[in-house]
Amino acid sequence: MCRWFAYRGAPLRTSELLLHPVHSIVAQSLDSPLGAETVNGDGFGFGWYPVDGGDPGVFRSIEPAWHDRNLRSLSEATTSPLFFCHVRAAAGPPIQQTNCHPFAHLGWLFMHNGVISGFRDVKRDLVLQVDPQLYPDILGTTDSEVLFHLALTLGLRDDPVAGMARALAEVERVGKQHGVPFPFQGSVAVTDGSTVWAFRYSSQGRTRSLFHSTDLADLRAMYPDEERLSLFSDDAHVVVSEPLNDLPGVFREVPESTVAILDASGYRHAEFVPDARA
Repeated sequence: MCRWFAYRGAPLRTSELLLHPVHSIVAQSLDSPLGAETVNGDGFGFGWYPVDGGDPGVFRSIEPAWHDRNLRSLSEATTSPLFFCHVRAAAGPPIQQTNCHPFAHLGWLFMHNGVISGFRDVKRDLVLQVDPQLYPDILGTTDSEVLFHLALTLGLRDDPVAGMARALAEVERVGKQHGVPFPFQGSVAVTDGSTVWAFRYSSQGRTRSLFHSTDLADLRAMYPDEERLSLFSDDAHVVVSEPLNDLPGVFREVPESTVAILDASGYRHAEFVPDARA
C-alpha cells in the first residue's frame, strides 16, 4: 500500500531521518522490504511543525520521493520538533497531488497506510456522514481523506482515540451492510502538533507492519559506539511502517489492535478495537 514515518522530539534537521538512514522513508519509496508493494513511487508528502509553533507546513508531490530534488533541498533546510512523511503506492485513486498524504486540517495532520475495502460501494454512505462544514475540504478522491474527515466529524479533535474508534466502527458497519467481509485495513498516524497517535488495526486482524523506536537511554546503553545516536535528544522517538536500520532492538513492533500514544512523557500503548455499539 504505502509507507509512512513520524518523528517527535527536540528540533531536528529533518533530513537526518528522511534521507540519511539506510532504510530511510525515501529509500523505502524505492525498496520497501516489509511493504505489500516493494515500490512506493506514486507521490509523497512531507508535513512539519515550525520550531516556534503554529500550524504545520505541508509539501506534497506526485513525483517519486527518491527522484524529487525539492524534497531533498527542503528537508536539508528544515528543522522541526515534529514531522510526518508518507510515500504512496496508489491502490486505485488516481495519482494527483490532492491524493498524497499527509492531509491537514487547521493544526492537525493525518496519514494512513491501508484501505477501506469496497470503497466504491461505501463511499457515498460515508461521505454523507461528514459534517457539511468539513465536506468542502475533501479535495481528493482517496478513502484515507474521507476517513480523516469522518473522524474529525466524530470527535477526533476532542478525543483522538475515541474519534478514530467511532470512525472505524462506522466504516465497518457500512462495509458489512454492503457485503464487505473485512472493511478496514491499516495503520494511521494523527497529530495535533504535540502528541502523536499511531493506530494499528484491521477488521481481519492482519494489519500492515508498524514499529516505534526504543527509548534513547536504552539505545545508548545497547550501542555506546553508535555515533548517530548523539544527533537525537533523550525524548526523540519515531513511529514507522518499517525499521529505518538493521540494528537489533532499535525498533519494537506495535501490537495488533493497538494505539501507541507518543507525547513528552514517551510512549504508552492501549488496546484499540472499534465498537459499532459505542
